[in-house]
Amino acid sequence: MVIEYDPVGVCSKHFTIEVEDGVIRRIDFVGGCHGNLQGIEALLRGMAVSEAVSRLEGICCRQKPTSCPDQLAQALKQAL
Repeated sequence: MVIEYDPVGVCSKHFTIEVEDGVIRRIDFVGGCHGNLQGIEALLRGMAVSEAVSRLEGICCRQKPTSCPDQLAQALKQAL
């Protein structure tokens, strides 16, 4: 399954997420903090979608009510 997602309220503009059998295989980000998002992708690769959602959901960025990790969790919910 490939999820295409346009996050709201964050610096990133688009996520492409590849999920296979409930496991994250690949994440590509457009925009955002390149180094941080590369690190997130490396940490989540091979992780169960449900685990990633539980770890990322609710993370805020500064005064914003969301963040790139939180938006990623929202996108990943499509695979649950």
